[in-house]
Amino acid sequence: MEEVGHTIAQAVTGERTDDSYHPKDAVGGAIKATLVTATGGAFVSAVQNTLTKQNVGAWGVFTRSGGTIGTFGAMGGAYEFVKSASANLRQKDDTYNHAIGGFFSGAMLGLRFRSAPAVMGYGSSLAVILAAFSYTGGQLTGSNLDPEIDEVARKEYIRKNRRRNIEETINELGEGRGVHGPGYADRRAARLKEAYGIDVVHSPTVPGQSQ
Repeated sequence: MEEVGHTIAQAVTGERTDDSYHPKDAVGGAIKATLVTATGGAFVSAVQNTLTKQNVGAWGVFTRSGGTIGTFGAMGGAYEFVKSASANLRQKDDTYNHAIGGFFSGAMLGLRFRSAPAVMGYGSSLAVILAAFSYTGGQLTGSNLDPEIDEVARKEYIRKNRRRNIEETINELGEGRGVHGPGYADRRAARLKEAYGIDVVHSPTVPGQSQ
């Protein structure tokens, strides 16, 4: 029993340390998540209260649709607590923690229906969604970039790294259509004189022409 109690304490407080894993504060994270999601639930509750046909007053946010606030808060707190506790117990921060936390979070939503199938269904659905979201990177804006690298310098490096030299481009595409190598104006003038007997006067405004 002492080992079990010690393990639970480690999962909650994150006392155990490891070289490759940094323990998480499950309780602190759960409190913050509960406050954030409860605030979101209060906003949704206010919208529900506004859309009701009866005039229930401002306190209807808490008296009529206040259950929404509790559900949102319970979902956020359960997800963050279980996810962090699972990571501390397993000493791994991977997709499975998000899946486990997502199941308990969805179960909080299913409890509103007071039905075991609803608890299992909502829990499983949210577990799959959050696990897939975590597995694919965990964000909607693309992969993480190093914040220490200047974005302008990074893009300029990519352009230079992928830029092909002019000789290779001319060999594959030929000159013209805006692709002009050194001495292009002289070669063009020579071709025109050979074909049509016309002497072309060089203009310094034309790219590639010598002055």
